[in-house]
Amino acid sequence: MRLGRAGRGVAGHSRRSRRRPAPATVAPVSDAPAPPTARGDRTRQLILDTALRMFRERGYAATTMRAVAREAGVAVGNAYYYFPSKEHLVQHFYADLQERLRAAAAPALAAETAFAPRLRAVLHAGIDTTAPYHDFAGTFFKTAAAPTSPLNPFSPESAGPRETAVGLFRDVLDGAAVKPDPELRADLPELLWLAYLGVVLYWVHDRSPGQRRTRTLIDGAVPLIDRLVGLSRLRVLRPVTREVTALIRALRA
Repeated sequence: MRLGRAGRGVAGHSRRSRRRPAPATVAPVSDAPAPPTARGDRTRQLILDTALRMFRERGYAATTMRAVAREAGVAVGNAYYYFPSKEHLVQHFYADLQERLRAAAAPALAAETAFAPRLRAVLHAGIDTTAPYHDFAGTFFKTAAAPTSPLNPFSPESAGPRETAVGLFRDVLDGAAVKPDPELRADLPELLWLAYLGVVLYWVHDRSPGQRRTRTLIDGAVPLIDRLVGLSRLRVLRPVTREVTALIRALRA
C-alpha cells in the first residue's frame, strides 16, 4: 500500500513537472518613427535647397525630382525617401517658412501688447521671411492658384502650414489688449490670415525696389484693420459682424 501511494506520488509529481512554463512577457513594439539623424537632416536640407535653386533657375514645371536628385548628388530613391513627390517638397518648404515666420515675429509679440503693432510685426516678418524667394514666387503662385492643386493654400494637403499660419494670427489676437466683438473673435484669426494671403498676392506682383509698395500696403492696412476690430463691438455693426462670421463658417463647412 505504501508503495502504491509512493507510486501515485511520483506520478503526481511527474504530471506537475510536465506543465508548460508561463510565457515570457514581451515588450510591445513602438510604432513611433525613429528620431531623424543629423546626416538625414543634412540630406533632406540639401535636397530642399537644391530644388529651390532649380525652381528659381528653371521654373517649377521644368524641375523634376530626378533632376533634383542628380543635381544634389544623391540617389533618386533617396530623394523620394525624403520627399515622395515634388508637391511634398514644396509643402515641406511652406511648413518651414511658417516656422521661420513664427520665430521672426516672436520678439515683437513678446514685447508688444497693442494689437496694431503685433499685427504689423507679423505681416512685415512674413515679407522678410519670403523675400529671398521673390524671383520665383510667381511660379509657385501660378501652380498654387489652380483649384485642384495640392499646393493650393485651401487644399487638404496644405492643412498643416495653414493651421500653423492661422495659429500665429491667433497668438497676435490672444496677446493683444483689444476686445473685438465676441462673435467675431473666434473667426478673426482666420480672417487675418486671409488678409495676409492678400498681402502675399500683392507682394508676388510687386516689382518696386525691395517690394516697398508691399510695405506701404501693410503700414496703411494695419490701422484700418485695427479700427475695424475695435468698432466691431458697436451695436450698430453687430449685424455686419454676424454676416461676416456666418459667411466664414459657411465657406469652412
